[in-house]
Amino acid sequence: MRVIGIVGLPGSGKSEAATVAKELDIPVLTMGDVIRAECRDRGLDITEDNMGIVATDLREQGGLAAVANRSLPLIEAHLEDSDVVLVDGIRGAAEVECFEAAFGDQFVLASIEVPFETRLERIRDRGRDPTAEAKADLRERDERELGYGMGEAMERADVVIENTTSLAAFHESIRTLLEDGIDALETAAKESEATE
Repeated sequence: MRVIGIVGLPGSGKSEAATVAKELDIPVLTMGDVIRAECRDRGLDITEDNMGIVATDLREQGGLAAVANRSLPLIEAHLEDSDVVLVDGIRGAAEVECFEAAFGDQFVLASIEVPFETRLERIRDRGRDPTAEAKADLRERDERELGYGMGEAMERADVVIENTTSLAAFHESIRTLLEDGIDALETAAKESEATE
């Protein structure tokens, strides 16, 4: 059993990592889905602004690990049928601690890291989030995420995946992490650096 958590700022590639997991028939728990469900329960439209408000409210009411705590039963349900589960969208150190307490050494955290300008370009290209077209909007999203403690979570990662080259190379890194674990990913990264 392994629970692999993904942390990264908007536009870093978390959704692409989830796509690779789904291609491998690995269940994905998107922590944003917990927030979307809460928005629906509150009768709110699913917008970036409403999700930010609800996420903040949940954390103010239930502590910084509130969303992670709500995710635990969903992850455990996935583990009944799968040896690996990908948790997409960890936002802070308190969530990391929640998953470490629940899954111990079986929890692995990967930080996906990409420079700001590259993330901005990717968000613009996918056209999914019109509010992120301006630098100021992406900076505001980054600040909100970092306010949840995302920077601390990224620092605590067991492995860093720099998503700065091709999509195919990034997919291969994620596939290696999911199928073979951190040691294999780190070995592949060293071999790649040696051949450059």
